[in-house]
Amino acid sequence: MASPRQRAARWRYVQYAVLVLVAVAIYFVADWGQLHRAFFDWGVVKDQFPQVLTIALKNTIIYTACGFTFGLALGLILALMRLSSVGPYRWIATAVIELFRGLPALVVFIALSVGLSLAFPAREIPFGNLGIVTLALGLVGGAYMAETIRAGIQAVPKGQMEAARSLGMSHSRAMISVVVPQGFRIILPPLTNELILLTKDSSLVYILGLSLSGYELTKFGRQGMNSAANLTPIIVIGLCYLLITVPLSIVVRRMESRAERAR
Repeated sequence: MASPRQRAARWRYVQYAVLVLVAVAIYFVADWGQLHRAFFDWGVVKDQFPQVLTIALKNTIIYTACGFTFGLALGLILALMRLSSVGPYRWIATAVIELFRGLPALVVFIALSVGLSLAFPAREIPFGNLGIVTLALGLVGGAYMAETIRAGIQAVPKGQMEAARSLGMSHSRAMISVVVPQGFRIILPPLTNELILLTKDSSLVYILGLSLSGYELTKFGRQGMNSAANLTPIIVIGLCYLLITVPLSIVVRRMESRAERAR
């Protein structure tokens, strides 16, 4: 009679064998020549450079950084309003957070790019498309970050606030100088995850009808795919996204490990 450990080991070997069989089947069934032509055409890859780096990747980073900066500031304000003892502040913050957490980011982009121009034809968002992207990403990201920041602030022991107040600090001063900095140390990993999500949400910029100088990675890849009638540009921009997101993911894991060790 096999022990539970032996049965578990046998089951693992069966799974390994299945994976090997699937890999072998894919190797013999796949048309590698066609896959190479469709996804890994080196001539098409060369045509993507250097613009994919100097224009698309650069713009993606700029759009993400601007949206995250605005969203972080908005999220902090909304979080403090949610924690306020003033009822209207809490109601307004809750309404804004639930609204932009519930709406798809694409809807927000359309509302800001098309809806505002129809409602206020004589008004424009400052800085053109960059302003629209910053506002759209910031509103969506800020709604999520507000809840993250609020949770971080509430995770700080109440004794920290009491100690600060005993030293003569006002409630606002203690919150800004003592509680909020400690809360941010707690929420750094989820905030970094939000930065990764905003990087991918920046792909929605394509709906703005940008010129080449304003292309981000997804728009650049779609344009290259249509021009070359080939999927290789999508692989190229996918690797560029990984250049941004993989290092950020590593940073998140290291911060989480450090937080675990600190506990």
